[in-house]
Parts: sequence; C-alpha cells; structure tokens
Amino acid sequence: MDTQQTTTADTAQGEVTTTSPPSEQPTGGKKIRQGVVVSNKMNKTIVVAVERQVMHPLYKRYYRRTKKYMAHDEQNQCRVGDRVEIIETRPLSRHKRWRVRQILERAQ
Repeated sequence: MDTQQTTTADTAQGEVTTTSPPSEQPTGGKKIRQGVVVSNKMNKTIVVAVERQVMHPLYKRYYRRTKKYMAHDEQNQCRVGDRVEIIETRPLSRHKRWRVRQILERAQ
C-alpha cells in the first residue's frame, strides 16, 4: 500500500493531523520577508529593514540593497534589533501592508 494512500485513509477516518510551524505553512501566494527591526516607536507598528543582494548590470558584482517596510505588531512585542519574519497583507494604513508573522531571533 502506498504511503500517500495510507495518510489519506488515516485522515479520512477522523484522525487529527499535526500543524506545521508558521514558517512551513502555506501562505496563499503572499510574500514573506525576513529583516531586522530598526524602529518600534509607533503604537502597534514597527519598521523592518530587509536586505537583499543585487547584481550590478555592468560590473556583474553583487551589492546590498536595503528597503524599509512598516509592519503591524499587534502585541507590541518586537524590540529594536529583533530578527523578524513579515508577511504581506491587505492595506492596514497609508504605508502599512505587512504584518509580523513571527520573531525569529531576539536582540541581545
């Protein structure tokens, strides 16, 4: 019997399947970014700096580009220096289109 059929039969009998951690759950096509919190001065809002590497078109050398995103932090739990994962969402305000998915690493 194939393992795929076994898992399908087990779930059909009413067994509960385990949920995966937030980093492995499907996002429905929403973008996910990782970055560092650079500001938490606003209420329920943080500013996250996301760094990426871009190749220079002429010199073919990689360099860093940083973009800042405003993200929604419902519990005001993020601190400056925290490494966080943010996910794209509906517009929450004029500049906020991201929300905190999880805190990956706390600042020292």
